[in-house]
Amino acid sequence: MKFRIPLSITSDIEILKRRSKNFVKFTNPKPSKLDEYLKDTDANINRRQYLAICYRYFVFNLLTLTVISTSLFGIFQARLFYIYGLIPAFLISGFILANQAYHPKMYSMNKAKNIEKNLISVLQDMLVQLNSGIPMFRILVNIAEADYQEASKVFGNIVKEINTGISHIEAIEKYGKSTNSQYLKRVLWQISNGMRSGSDMTQIIKEGIKSLVEEQTIQTQQYGGRLNPLIMFYMLIAVILPALGITFLIIISSILSLEEKIMQGIFAGIFGVVVLIQIMFLGAIKSRRPSLL
Repeated sequence: MKFRIPLSITSDIEILKRRSKNFVKFTNPKPSKLDEYLKDTDANINRRQYLAICYRYFVFNLLTLTVISTSLFGIFQARLFYIYGLIPAFLISGFILANQAYHPKMYSMNKAKNIEKNLISVLQDMLVQLNSGIPMFRILVNIAEADYQEASKVFGNIVKEINTGISHIEAIEKYGKSTNSQYLKRVLWQISNGMRSGSDMTQIIKEGIKSLVEEQTIQTQQYGGRLNPLIMFYMLIAVILPALGITFLIIISSILSLEEKIMQGIFAGIFGVVVLIQIMFLGAIKSRRPSLL
């Protein structure tokens, strides 16, 4: 899952940094949570550089969209077209700016969810290898080479740190502190403490799996509880109301003798609203899905 600034012309961060260096002076030098999110993306960029890119795109989009929108209003000979053209240009540019500024947080959250989704499988794999007598470093290498998506990348980074001369415990603790996944943070903390104290690692991994499975069960129950009112809302808004509304409109149209084109437009509008609600409902279900499932 490579980090890329949304709605940007190129995915090369270095090129964007060079083009936006004049906008760095307009950014706030005070640190914020954005620094942590950008660090979690593994991209070579800091908060001020990232905001400078966002500001540059805002100015570029605002100027481009202003020219396009004012030209369109001018073609249709609208009054004060040079003012009306600024409104959609500013709104669209502002939306893109907000989307880009919020993207590192969303990327970090999705990365944490991806890690947690595979975390139980990773620990089960580690337990099997430990019971087979495989050394811990070789286990870390095997996990890094396996297909556990973002979890494998984290263990790959730990292996790289160890290969540079850092001890196993220090490398594991380092990524335990830097990750935004609370479950991975806890697992790595347990592993590093177990290695430091010389404890039986199989028992530590078993306890970690047991804890995550219990947390998974709780999340599943909570997920079901949250879905019940959401489904009731969906049935009301997307099924019952449109059906009643269409029936009511058919009766009204027969009484008032409305034109066919007007009725077609109304039905097309209802269809569009229902489709939008369907998309929002699917997004709501996906966003509420537990991270350990």
